[in-house]
Amino acid sequence: MAYKVVFEDFTKRHFIKNFAKKYKNAWDFTFALLQKEFEQIDLLFVKSVAEIIVDTEGIQICKTEFKIAGTDESRHGSGNRCIVAIHKDANSVNVLLVYHKNHLGDGNETTKWKQIIKNNYPDYCELL
Repeated sequence: MAYKVVFEDFTKRHFIKNFAKKYKNAWDFTFALLQKEFEQIDLLFVKSVAEIIVDTEGIQICKTEFKIAGTDESRHGSGNRCIVAIHKDANSVNVLLVYHKNHLGDGNETTKWKQIIKNNYPDYCELL
């Protein structure tokens, strides 16, 4: 089943801008690959590339890893992550954050991205 993929405005305005500036054409290719992967997000769980963080009726919040196209890094070793909300009933994947772990600063990575979600996505605040 193919999902509709929505990259939220917040993530476009923030961390995606950093990737686009740093990686230029490689980012364009990577972005298109992420779009395709999220259309078939269930396959990422089969490959153990995605991890479910929250699983409620109707919504799953997941963390995935990705690499920049053309680099030698692995998905895991790259430090690049996405936080997505899968809406099973609506058949959609909302991409909430696309970041490199260094974008979040010092401290616990999970705590940092959860706070960003809480501060910028009121619809998901109660889930975290």
